[in-house]
Amino acid sequence: MTEACIAGRVPTTVEEWNRLLRPYATPNVYRSLTQLAVTLGLLFGCFAGMLLLDDFFGYWAGMLASVPTGLLLVRVFIIQHDCGHHSFFRQRWACDWVGRCLGVLTLTPYLWWKRDHDRHHASSGDLSRRGFGDIDTMTVSEYRALSGWRRFLYRLYRHPVVLFGIGPLYQFLLRHRLPIGLKKGDRRSLVSILATDAAIAILLAGGDGLFGLGRFSALWLPTMGVAALVGVWMFFVQHQFETTYWAWRGNWSFVTAALKGCSYYKLPAPLEWVTGSIGYHHIHHLASRIPNYRLQDCFRDIAPLRCVTVINFRQSLKCARLALWSEEAQRLLSFREANHLYA
Repeated sequence: MTEACIAGRVPTTVEEWNRLLRPYATPNVYRSLTQLAVTLGLLFGCFAGMLLLDDFFGYWAGMLASVPTGLLLVRVFIIQHDCGHHSFFRQRWACDWVGRCLGVLTLTPYLWWKRDHDRHHASSGDLSRRGFGDIDTMTVSEYRALSGWRRFLYRLYRHPVVLFGIGPLYQFLLRHRLPIGLKKGDRRSLVSILATDAAIAILLAGGDGLFGLGRFSALWLPTMGVAALVGVWMFFVQHQFETTYWAWRGNWSFVTAALKGCSYYKLPAPLEWVTGSIGYHHIHHLASRIPNYRLQDCFRDIAPLRCVTVINFRQSLKCARLALWSEEAQRLLSFREANHLYA
């Protein structure tokens, strides 16, 4: 990483990065369709395997297969995510319709999620524009100004059991089902939520007819739980690492937020495949129109993209304790570190 940075100047403007990355931002319809077909084929095949294991060996044997099936559902979400950025097909209508259909499998209202995710890309790392598709993060001074009760609630929210266990299940099973918190007149998001709920009801009815609702739900819900946990963890660790980037609006930079506020999460090849190379998150934030299957090419071909924080799986586990942004130290701290430094 250091050699790559020394070898040449790192571009500092959006225009420079656009020129470098534009050649990679054209989807290949064959690769997109192949990725979609292989992913869905493996997903449905794994779920069929869960049903067979349940038949022959019992429910807990079927449950074991929820892990690989859930990981494949993460890959489905990555394809849906690419559709939301209109990077999976050249035609926007194709991206939107595929995204809507995949949103039924991932229990995610596609257009409603797309709106919040676009805001996340436009404001990532901006302390003045928090709250759009991100994980709530307070500065140390904001936390210290809270009452004891509100400090407790924030600590509870940032606890790993809530953040990676209860939180993902709440988000996908309940929050995505309810048209609450929408801006007045936001009919597009309202229709997205209600239409997705209706499609999920049809899916459940089909599952009831084929397998029985109880059995279908008992196998699909754990699969969804695995996918939700892994998805939230991936999103967390790609932004919530110690040397990440936060700045107030007047000092905020889109390029710096992408290069310094997003990590390269270096995963073993099988996990990189399952997660659609989203570990190259800094590249994705610099140019969201690049399909997931071109991100690795960018990293290999463009040396300045290697001037970034690299986190492996073992290192990433330490990120779970981080919770507060120190404006003085310019890094994320754990509650214990914050109490020690600001006692």
